[in-house]
Amino acid sequence: MEHQTGCLICGEELVYSAQSREQSCFYCGQKFDVNVKCVQGHYVCDQCHAMSANELIEQTCQETQLTDPLNLAVALMKHPNVKMHGPEHHFLVPAVLLTAFYNQQGQPEMKAEKLRLARERAQVVKGGFCGYWGSCGAGIGNGIFMSLVTGATPVSRQEWRVSNLLTAASLCCIAEHGGPRCCKRNTFLAIITAVEFLKQELEIELEMRPDIECEFSHLNRECLQGRCPFYSS
Repeated sequence: MEHQTGCLICGEELVYSAQSREQSCFYCGQKFDVNVKCVQGHYVCDQCHAMSANELIEQTCQETQLTDPLNLAVALMKHPNVKMHGPEHHFLVPAVLLTAFYNQQGQPEMKAEKLRLARERAQVVKGGFCGYWGSCGAGIGNGIFMSLVTGATPVSRQEWRVSNLLTAASLCCIAEHGGPRCCKRNTFLAIITAVEFLKQELEIELEMRPDIECEFSHLNRECLQGRCPFYSS
């Protein structure tokens, strides 16, 4: 949900106090002496409040210790700079998967370089790929993720195979749910497909919330509503 007032994370009321206290920014993790936070304890620093979507995604993923890619994706989607639709989702998918993967594997030091490469590759996948190229950027984002964790190149064997298989499985799943495009729905489907694929093909289990109800449908004029598996009336 894109909160225009109150807390960016949950929409709850902001509470101001006369005395400042140390508070960690929800997105970047840096500590600040501040006089404000929401009633749920969230705080977003001025820099994160103003930065671009891709900058926010990269910085948050570098700093967070979360291991559930769906929860991380939803938290990022709630920031107003991550729009209802847009090519930032093409980076968001591999970013949250890389973050969850390396956090879960106990290798957080691997994230910075992998996230940099994911952002660089995702920026080639322009808005409208789903319709004009027939390849949803969220599905391609899964291929970016898998190529980075396996070290795939155009001349790899097994790494090439699993990267393309995951992209194919993701695009099939997204296509089977029908159009028009919804960047939120397709992101959820891509992440779920990636987590299931990791378990089946590589025997790696990532934490993932058992169900998800979309909080963004009211922002989507083309929402499938009851035909979407994540729709909540």
